[in-house]
Amino acid sequence: MEIFITLIAGVLFTTATYLILSKTLLRIIIGLSLFSHGVHLMLMAINGLKKGAAPLLGQGATSYTDPIPQGLILTSIVISFALTAFALVLGYRSYQELGTDDMEKLRGRDDE
Repeated sequence: MEIFITLIAGVLFTTATYLILSKTLLRIIIGLSLFSHGVHLMLMAINGLKKGAAPLLGQGATSYTDPIPQGLILTSIVISFALTAFALVLGYRSYQELGTDDMEKLRGRDDE
């Protein structure tokens, strides 16, 4: 199962890298979002599939699962959602002000 999740994360990393290197701002934002999803899957794959009881005190289980990786992934999901929302608002506002989402035109080059 970990190998399958790692392969999916690799596909997400590859697609995100392609989108980040494009010229339009919306594709760059989608690429950053896909890259963060790839990181979440990679964190799950690194943790591995653990079987055991919930880490609660007072139960008679012999093995417990570690809640730290799930907490880190949840925190990373919240941070990446906030970053994506901020980038989308920034991209929309720049499109409203400048009328384009082309990165070459946003840089202010007079070559074209």
